[in-house]
Amino acid sequence: MDVLADALEVAGVRGVLGARIAAGGTWGISWSRIGGAGFYAVTAGTAWLGVPGRPPAQLMPGDVVLLPTGTEHTLTSAPDVPADPCDCDVAERARADGGVLRFGTGEVQTHILSASYEYDPAVSTQVLASLPEVVHIQADNGGSCLDDTVRLLGRELARPQLATAVVLSRLVDILLVQLLRVWVARNPDGARGSWLGVLCDPLVGAAIAKLHEDPARAWTIDLLAAELAVSRTTLARRFRTVAGESFGSYLTRLRMDLAAVRLRDTDDALEAVARSVGYTSVYAFSRAFRRDRGHAPGSYRRSARV
Repeated sequence: MDVLADALEVAGVRGVLGARIAAGGTWGISWSRIGGAGFYAVTAGTAWLGVPGRPPAQLMPGDVVLLPTGTEHTLTSAPDVPADPCDCDVAERARADGGVLRFGTGEVQTHILSASYEYDPAVSTQVLASLPEVVHIQADNGGSCLDDTVRLLGRELARPQLATAVVLSRLVDILLVQLLRVWVARNPDGARGSWLGVLCDPLVGAAIAKLHEDPARAWTIDLLAAELAVSRTTLARRFRTVAGESFGSYLTRLRMDLAAVRLRDTDDALEAVARSVGYTSVYAFSRAFRRDRGHAPGSYRRSARV
């Protein structure tokens, strides 16, 4: 079980290719808060990223930036250049048509690919929510595949060919996984106490992999500890320290996430939904679901489909 891949799938994380940016001379553009997570990959030239409450950050060729909460931000040619609000309609047409957003009046020097990552609001365990407000990975990142992918991205943008849009869309998803790999490897202390912390800890990572592999199993901390050949006390302590919550809390949230998606997306009977997440009693499942989501399963199903 690949825990990161499964968590991204459960959370419905999906990359959406944005508009390509070509800029030269003096230029600046601002975005208000966007839905999902924002992403930029600089394939040529430089730019400055501005986020309220933070000093401007220079972006160099090969740099990638993720804004996990879609916070408001600016991209400019220099730190002191004013930024005009982005025309969202124009940007959306450029994205849909595979066009380019042109900023500034000088010769084009900077090329940036933008993207966003959507996720399922029904799922409480969100990988991206564990990240800081701004994740800036510089081109010199210790020899990971991220550099190679950004270079491939740049070549594809510079010389579009058959199905370039398909290639770019796939690369957007690949870049997110590679960015997460690099960030976690560089920030093990920053990841600790959040969901991403489990990727840095072999014991807790193995424990969560078992839960994801078979969430309907009648798991207890004693059973899980026995499967991993460690003491109950050790597992309970490590789990809370690394993941930021207890084993029982994590398992319940995972089950309720899976149940919420199934209630919304299928017409399966409550008995089937309950069994799929480890409850032999519809009554017990309904109590747990109401406690977690604030609605009975049937009520949630109706409201989620509106």
